[in-house]
Formats: sequence, C-alpha cells, structure tokens
Amino acid sequence: MLNEERIKLMTRMASYEDNEGRKNVAVSRHFRSDYVSLQVIKAIICATIAYMIVCGAYIYYDFEEFMSNIYKIDLLDLAAKMLKYYVIFTVAYCVLVYIAFSVKYGKAKKNLKRYFNNLKLLGAMYNKEDEEGNNFQ
Repeated sequence: MLNEERIKLMTRMASYEDNEGRKNVAVSRHFRSDYVSLQVIKAIICATIAYMIVCGAYIYYDFEEFMSNIYKIDLLDLAAKMLKYYVIFTVAYCVLVYIAFSVKYGKAKKNLKRYFNNLKLLGAMYNKEDEEGNNFQ
C-alpha cells in the first residue's frame, strides 16, 4: 500500500536534490570563514579588474584631452586620487560580497539541515511501516 505522506516527502526531497541541493552541498563542504574568505578574495580580484577597465575606458574616452594636459597634471596627486577611489570601491564591494555570501552560507546550512531532518523522518516512516507488519519489498 502506498503511503501518500511518504510519497510527498520523497518528491519534495528529490526536487530539492535536483535544484538547490547540489549547490548547497558544495557550499557546505567548507567552513563558513573559509567559504566567505574565498569569495572575498575572488571579489578583490574582480574589483581590481573592473576598476582597471573603468579607468582605462575613461582615459581612452578623453584621451586627446588627457594627452594635451599630461604635462599640467600632477601625476602623484592623480595617482593618489585613483588609489583612494580604488580602495573605497574595493572595500565597499568586498563588504557587500561578505554580507551576501554569509547569508548564502547560512541559508545553505539551514536547507541542508531541513533535508537531513526529512531523511530521518522518511527513515522513521519506513521503520514504522516495517514494525506494523507491512512488507514494502
């Protein structure tokens, strides 16, 4: 005899395994600090590349004016400003990444805990049926 509750539970679990489960397992293989630190390091690299592209595009856009004023520009002051903006941009981006991936890690752990609790519940359902004498083989 089919147990409707057990079928619904198995369907929900199978859906979770196919969709979010694989991603959550990959996330949960790391400690929280390791996972978030890795994502922040990736964010620093991406922010550096993005900042360089934006600066290059800005200089390329105004290249004629930049070249005509190259001797009038205080290059140390320009470098200091660019470095200041780079640090501000990178720190702001890394804070956002830290918050986002901390939340993602927490949700993944919570979902996996719910999944394992459902596994225990499913095992209890099978044990209960087995004890009642229903042969499910």
